[in-house]
Amino acid sequence: MNLTISGHHLDVTPAIREYVQNKLERITRHFDQVIDSHVILCIDNLTEKEKRQKAEINLRVAGKIVHVASAAHDLYAAIDMLMDRLDRQVQKYKQMLQNHSRTALKHLSDAGDADDVPATA
Repeated sequence: MNLTISGHHLDVTPAIREYVQNKLERITRHFDQVIDSHVILCIDNLTEKEKRQKAEINLRVAGKIVHVASAAHDLYAAIDMLMDRLDRQVQKYKQMLQNHSRTALKHLSDAGDADDVPATA
């Protein structure tokens, strides 16, 4: 999996990079078909006193791009919320893939059974 971490209005320190990598390991444990991911971390200065930390990720998996964003007053809290949301999205996508393949097989077996039954008139 290729991982790109970029920062807007902040420097991505090795500690932040390692924190994001450790959090992404949970995602790859649940779904191993991740092609690459692009993480964007940024700081928005709303007013002089208030700063908002934002974290976004674009995760390319087989057949789909999953985009998730989160914001908080602390960058680590924003990353935690981001990974929780991403985990739910990936599990939802994985479940959808499993359900669609099962229903396709079920429809194939139902269609095969219908051909075997002779038509009564």
